[in-house]
Amino acid sequence: MAQEKGVTVAQLAIAWVAAQGADIVPLVGARRRDRLTEALGALEVTLTSADLAAIERAVPKDAAAGSRYPDAQTAHLDSKW
Repeated sequence: MAQEKGVTVAQLAIAWVAAQGADIVPLVGARRRDRLTEALGALEVTLTSADLAAIERAVPKDAAAGSRYPDAQTAHLDSKW
């Protein structure tokens, strides 16, 4: 879909997050200026309801569910930092 729209996958992903509602704000971290410029390009991406439905079919909302780290590793994390 990104290729069809002439945008990067990152831009498509950021645009998808932004399309989730007025109360949702995509948080973008960029270590380089070119990546920031790329991310800001997502502001120009328009996703139709058909686009959003296609993304939901390809990656259902519960597809990325689960813990960030395995339980054994989580036990060693220092929550103060």
